[in-house]
Amino acid sequence: MERAVTLYLFDFDKTLYAYDFRRRLPELARVAGVSEYRLASRWWARGLELRAEAGEFPTADEYLDAFARETGSTRLTLAQWARARQLASHPNAGVVAELTAARDGGATVSLLSNNPSVFEAALPIIAPDVTGILAGNVLVSAGIGIRKPAPHAFEIALDRYGAEAAETFFVDDSADNVAGARSIGITAHHYTGDDDALHAAIAAFQGARV
Repeated sequence: MERAVTLYLFDFDKTLYAYDFRRRLPELARVAGVSEYRLASRWWARGLELRAEAGEFPTADEYLDAFARETGSTRLTLAQWARARQLASHPNAGVVAELTAARDGGATVSLLSNNPSVFEAALPIIAPDVTGILAGNVLVSAGIGIRKPAPHAFEIALDRYGAEAAETFFVDDSADNVAGARSIGITAHHYTGDDDALHAAIAAFQGARV
């Protein structure tokens, strides 16, 4: 009998990569030609980023058009948006190493991230290392039309890769997202910056499957 697919799902922000919005906003304001306050109050405070993460702007161009329209700013290019994201992000080497090890061990590895469409388009610029490891296995909430921690977001991931919950491991910095994964039977780890704890959790998951 053929064994089920082993699937590892990794969150991006504050998991695979550290993220600091305070380093991103000044660069966005500079290239957009408006104040940080204007961007924050007209886009993030009004919930437009959350709406984008849920799929309201399905393409990068639609996102960037809406961002300029709603904030009254200069229309950003994808490269400008990605550069601001780059400044706010840097790899968590221990987590990226676990992603690589899972891939090298023959498992299917995928990103599962709450982010807008423009993030998916910019990912090869923001994180070329992770993009290379994932080899196209990128699931972003805007693309699947639903955000974690909704259980259906995880069900979509399982269906996409032909995996069973019992054969799947998920890691995320959000306790709510971890709870959402566990609610459908996925083994999930709450990442708090402790690489040793993540390694131990993955080892336990692998040991339980032997």
